[in-house]
Amino acid sequence: MPRVRKGSATVKARKRILRAARGYWGTKHRHKQQAKVALLRAGQYAYRDRRNRRRDFRRLWITRISAACRMRSTRYSRFMNGLSQAGIALNRKMLSQIAIEDPVTFDALVAQSEAATTSCKAAV
Repeated sequence: MPRVRKGSATVKARKRILRAARGYWGTKHRHKQQAKVALLRAGQYAYRDRRNRRRDFRRLWITRISAACRMRSTRYSRFMNGLSQAGIALNRKMLSQIAIEDPVTFDALVAQSEAATTSCKAAV
């Protein structure tokens, strides 16, 4: 039985790794072993930062809503509590876009939130 040499498979694997590491700095885009390590690490960072991106955007939306609430002399926590008591189910992304693009609608939401919190205080 003839001996099988793995030359073509090795070249194919090396090409695949180096193609994925294209654009990396130094030896990381030239040498297979360095590229392999760099790709593993890049994959870990990408996985971690896909989750961190969601946190960052939520923090940004909350900051925007909070700033819009302060301009209308209310607090973020009171505003969100009033929305939940009024039964308005808008997520933070939508609230932040409304605050930026349509201030009149945001004013109406703040008024509804205030009305809901005052009606709950009167009931107690």
